[in-house]
Amino acid sequence: MLKYKFDWAVVTSGKYFDWLASGLYVTIQLSVVSVALSFLLGLIIAVMRMSHVRPIRWFAHGYLEFFRNTPLLVQIFFWYFGSYKILPQAVNDWMNRQNFEFAAAVVALTIYTSAFIAEDIRSGVLSIPKEQMEAARSSGFSYLGSMRYIILPQAVRLTIPPLINQFLNLAKNSSLAMTIGVAELTYQARQVESYTFKGFEAFTAATLVYVVISSVITILVNIYNKTVLRPMRAR
Repeated sequence: MLKYKFDWAVVTSGKYFDWLASGLYVTIQLSVVSVALSFLLGLIIAVMRMSHVRPIRWFAHGYLEFFRNTPLLVQIFFWYFGSYKILPQAVNDWMNRQNFEFAAAVVALTIYTSAFIAEDIRSGVLSIPKEQMEAARSSGFSYLGSMRYIILPQAVRLTIPPLINQFLNLAKNSSLAMTIGVAELTYQARQVESYTFKGFEAFTAATLVYVVISSVITILVNIYNKTVLRPMRAR
């Protein structure tokens, strides 16, 4: 029989519960900020990837290949330890005033995730019949105007499920921010384990929170598929 005495009160009440709650708040904050920025950056990179200007298209292609094929943990360390070498001093000073560790994690998560989002959006754009682009151009729209008002709204709507999956991956990947001292959920669970030696309870609680977050996002994706995508494809 197991002799280990489980003590769930450690993670369901008192200061250690407060630690985990604060870690969850930081995880949500980190995820929401990174999701918003990665979507905007991914949208820009996707448009650049489909540009008819070769240098712009080559830059976007290089961006995608580099950041999609580099481990996220390496990128987090790169921005944490190397930002002083490559970013303007004014930017570094601003990051220090805000919360340098948090800012470095946001930058790494944003750049890494945007590379995958850009490809999802590009695949959505390619699924739109090319006649729509031709019709928009013949109506007087520029290339960017056609993308902004005609193509991208349809493409984004079609790619919402894979985009939400990327956001789900981002929420889980945010746990790697603990390696540079961001006090998110996994970091706080490690702190609880260090102070109480109740690692099973601490990391079980953290695991369950991640499962709940993932389940909620999955349910939202299924609802969207049933109420929006299927009716739209059936037309």
